[in-house]
Amino acid sequence: MMRRVVLLVLDGVGIGAAPDSAAYGDVGSDTLGNLARAEGGLRLPHLERAGLGSIATLLGVPPVSDPYGAWGKMEPRSAGKDSTTGHWEIAGIHLARPFPTFPGGFPREVVDDFARRTGRGVLGNLVASGTAVLDQFGEAHLRSGDWIVYTSADSVFQVAAHEEAVPLEELYRACEVARELLVAPHDVSRVIARPFTGPAGAFVRTRNRRDYSIAPPGETLLDALAGAGIPREGVGKVDDLFAGRAIRSRHTADNAEGIRATGEWLREAAGGLLFVNLVDFDQLFGHRNDAPGFHGALREFDAALPVLLAHLREDDLLFITADHGNDPTTPSTDHARECVPLLALGPRVRPVGLGTRSTFSDLGATIAHAFGISFRGRGRSFLAELGA
Repeated sequence: MMRRVVLLVLDGVGIGAAPDSAAYGDVGSDTLGNLARAEGGLRLPHLERAGLGSIATLLGVPPVSDPYGAWGKMEPRSAGKDSTTGHWEIAGIHLARPFPTFPGGFPREVVDDFARRTGRGVLGNLVASGTAVLDQFGEAHLRSGDWIVYTSADSVFQVAAHEEAVPLEELYRACEVARELLVAPHDVSRVIARPFTGPAGAFVRTRNRRDYSIAPPGETLLDALAGAGIPREGVGKVDDLFAGRAIRSRHTADNAEGIRATGEWLREAAGGLLFVNLVDFDQLFGHRNDAPGFHGALREFDAALPVLLAHLREDDLLFITADHGNDPTTPSTDHARECVPLLALGPRVRPVGLGTRSTFSDLGATIAHAFGISFRGRGRSFLAELGA
């Protein structure tokens, strides 16, 4: 019977500033540490038992003498601090340069070409919060039918449209057009469809977001697994981050649905890799500086962890990590250059410290090793240390 591995990414759940955080303006960012202090201590009993408190000092999550998992943390090695970069690094790819950002908006020729090819004008073209931009341009969009285009501190081209004014499929086609346009020299990391609904003054974004990533520049863990005939499934936006290459995902409305989908896979799958992204930590709480909401989402995941563990088979592996930080306690509402936690769980996993890994790619290398393929990407496997 083929082995099963779950790679579970808690989007934005960093565990302390990376050594080069100053270069990114992120000195002092510490998503879990600062959140614990802001909340008067974290209440995560199951993650505590797994070994989370052994990775870093976290108020409310002390180290335990007999954790049931292996623990460590990973430093980012690629340039950049966005979801695409973090997931690609896990899968074995390092980027020498970060994706370009557009603090003054996108070049006029790009915006004009986008408008011409989609048949609608453009409002905005500025750096803005995803909710504030709706308040600013939503009514004009409803009157004109023009796209609302905006970006952030990350390399993203975001297109917002009201679902009652523009059909979802038209919005998605427009984002595909933008994806075709935003290649070299622009090379935007992601084009994001941002549908919304509601009346003026009460606009809300819907769960029909869709991401269109630039294609990975080299072989990834997913490509290597596909070449070896090993099944791969995704939960959340994982397939979007890899431009749909070598994986298909079940897109979920929220963390709760993502957790349920993970449990269903563990109950039913015969073998292979499940690659999960739980985005609410980042999207709903980190970017909105909502510390209580962030803590609540962690508690929701913590409460579900025993159910996931109960479905693990003898040689299954469950890895819990993140792709970057998004500290809800700092003035910034953007991603942070942070280390990420690393927990390895499974019936055969030895409770050992894995130290500070020099790259996220060590995790991808370990997963490849677990499936018996030669791919290591830019990482070094720690499978032997797990005893699994």
